[in-house]
Amino acid sequence: MLTTTRAETVELVDGWVRIRTDGVEIRLLLMTDHVLRIRAGFDGDFAEESYTLVTTAWPDRLDAFMGAERRRVTPPPVELVDDGDRAVLTGGALRVEVEKDPFRIRVWDDEGSLLHSDVAGIGYLQDPNGRRIHTSAASPDDAYYGFGETTGPLNKAQKLVTMSPKDAMGYDARETDPLYKHIPFYLRLDRGTRTAVGYFYHNTHACDFDLGREKSNYWEPHSRYRADGGDIDLFLIAGPAMRDVVRRYTDLTGRPPLLPKYALGHLASSMYYAELDADCDTAITDYIDIARAEGIPVDGFQLSSGYTTQETPAGPKRCVFTWNDDRFPDPPRFFRAMTERGITVSPNVKPALLDVHPRLDEVADAGVLVGRSTDAQARHGEGPATGAWWGGPGSFVDFTKPQAREHWKRWLTAAVLDQGTTSVWNDNCEYDGLVDADSRVDFDGTGGTIHGLRTVMANLMCHVTRDAIAEHSPDARPYIVCRSGHAGIQRYAQTWAGDNSTSWETLRHNVATILGMSLSGVPHQGCDIGGFHGPRPEPELFVRWVQHGVFQPRFSIHSVNSDNTVTEPWMYPEHTGTIRDAIRLRYRLFPYTYSLTARARDTGLPLMEPLVSAFQHDPGSDENSTEFMLGDSLLVANVLTPGATTRTVRLPEGEVFYDFWTRRRYSGGQSVELPVDLGSIPMFVRGGGIVPLAGNELTSLTRDEVTDLHLLCAPDRDGTFVLYEDDGLTRAHEDGDLLRTEVTMRAGEQVTIDLARRGSFRSPVRRVLLDVVSPDRAPYWVEVDGERLPHVLYHRRFEDAERGWHYDPARGAVLVKIPRTDDDQRVTVSFAQFDMIGM
Repeated sequence: MLTTTRAETVELVDGWVRIRTDGVEIRLLLMTDHVLRIRAGFDGDFAEESYTLVTTAWPDRLDAFMGAERRRVTPPPVELVDDGDRAVLTGGALRVEVEKDPFRIRVWDDEGSLLHSDVAGIGYLQDPNGRRIHTSAASPDDAYYGFGETTGPLNKAQKLVTMSPKDAMGYDARETDPLYKHIPFYLRLDRGTRTAVGYFYHNTHACDFDLGREKSNYWEPHSRYRADGGDIDLFLIAGPAMRDVVRRYTDLTGRPPLLPKYALGHLASSMYYAELDADCDTAITDYIDIARAEGIPVDGFQLSSGYTTQETPAGPKRCVFTWNDDRFPDPPRFFRAMTERGITVSPNVKPALLDVHPRLDEVADAGVLVGRSTDAQARHGEGPATGAWWGGPGSFVDFTKPQAREHWKRWLTAAVLDQGTTSVWNDNCEYDGLVDADSRVDFDGTGGTIHGLRTVMANLMCHVTRDAIAEHSPDARPYIVCRSGHAGIQRYAQTWAGDNSTSWETLRHNVATILGMSLSGVPHQGCDIGGFHGPRPEPELFVRWVQHGVFQPRFSIHSVNSDNTVTEPWMYPEHTGTIRDAIRLRYRLFPYTYSLTARARDTGLPLMEPLVSAFQHDPGSDENSTEFMLGDSLLVANVLTPGATTRTVRLPEGEVFYDFWTRRRYSGGQSVELPVDLGSIPMFVRGGGIVPLAGNELTSLTRDEVTDLHLLCAPDRDGTFVLYEDDGLTRAHEDGDLLRTEVTMRAGEQVTIDLARRGSFRSPVRRVLLDVVSPDRAPYWVEVDGERLPHVLYHRRFEDAERGWHYDPARGAVLVKIPRTDDDQRVTVSFAQFDMIGM
């Protein structure tokens, strides 16, 4: 047991602070104006060797591996004043007090808000089991968000959250803990001051968080972080806005690349299609053809691992980097057939080999596998560690070994990429089957154990996959999907919350799971639509799941139903039309969501955002786990209960909202009850919001282009939106071939909407329809660039017109048609009162 109760010396050393205590040495570094690093060196060496951080202020042993992903910043200047009983560090936007006896660290921002306080006496501990513990003071009214991928409500106050990734098939979406990810980051919201602060524990060991659940009469209310090893290496991130914290956290751990546009489409999948005795390739192309015949858009196919099934002495087994000749007799032909249909195939790839794998000896001889622990070597000799794997005992690839990464790239290229794809689905990367935690890994030359490094294996596997795709197809955007991951997984992959179960409860609670990931720096996230495991979804449940799923950043209907059925969009013919309409809505939203992916790349901000983050001023949003914002302008309130005929929605205070479908106006701070039927998708446009939509029908994001842009605008107040366009498939945008159109809306008696275009990309948009919400009055006149537009009163003539304006009283909208030009454009809508009688 190691306790830290008294600081003996506090000194400033080369811009950082060393605190020598009666327990563990602690170092403080103000890394940026708003980020403080607090590191308690339980391991004693303060080694810098991170696979996680993309921003540092120090040399790191893995700088060469991280390469261009990593940048070095210069910390701001600081001052340290020591008055004997305490030392005060000031710099940037933070003030840090080190109270010496009893010892604790407290941090304030420049507004005087207390962001963090240790609990004196139990702040920094090592327990008898070697676990490292950090305890922070808390208020019973604090709320806690983030934590990566978790179950249950969005706010984790009074909860215990565990991060020790598992292959959690069929998990309970309300209670199972942990799931697949390891992202030791959270935001604490002080509900009194409405100030947020972020806690990122830079540590790859399994850990847990007690968020006010534990109580003791001897200590003030507190939260606790406990890790199985490593240092307490806390990056304390000031807000005050939750969005500020997310931006700064992703500045540390990285932001997502711009995904290819088809990643936002309908990604078809089912384990069934890769498990047939023969001709799986034909079954899959037939699926695509049926979808097109049904008018259901589709852009991708997630190919499950059945394509790797081989006959072995133990029976049929999945063997990575092999192809089943009966199921896929000619893989390149299959990929060509899918490409001709505008479909990108993402084959499933796994990081371990069964002991009956036909290439096991070859792989073992290459020296790329996780090795036996010292104790296991004493009993069995040197060799690969063996753990539980899908189908029997298996050996696991050590992605911390440079040699393993190089071999993997070659094998992946030959077995998968050369067949005709630029997309890979990395799966089963949790490594939780390796029970011997002392199994040896290379750790890029210094040696280590799986105990502390299993959680980064998924990130490293995706890193290698990205590099392999880039080398194989330099012009293509890599598209990687991964089930597990550590902090920073957003740099490489779109993720999903694994093998959920089919139930209404899963549908409801998976919303909070996605929102937690969104606040944890992972904007490209989703959950299997319809449920992965269990009986087929009943018709109503399936419809509601699709209606919710069309807003998820990742939309994939993926199943292995326990009743031998296959979940498909047309499985209930009487509801296929409703399913089709929902998926078409997703495609209609593409200009908006694709622009949000560009924002995520630049800022780390979510696509799907919790109301508590978007409306931090509103205490009524703190506990909302089911409604969410899509970008800044759309509030979505899906129907998530069976048999519903109404949907009650509390709208955030201090805002104005319009029903997306009826244009009825609502003031925030109230609950509204909407009538719903099975086709209803309740959503609201926020006052000041701008939503670009596709005005022409899209059946494929790969093959179709947005030629007609529909700009939905709600001018209750000023608003802006940056519409982002590029070719959606190549990396030409990295060389500047892109277009940003800043849409600026100014409210008032004269509403002006400016379209300012910057960039060289030639947009396919030819026509623009401005849809200006105005349920109470029609305009007097409309101008484009100072020229009056004709007023087309008859709606059918307006539908055929190339330019002009029309007021639709039923819709409550001013509709303005203009041809798109490459120049900037200004539209002015005047609502001045015209006194015809007085005239």
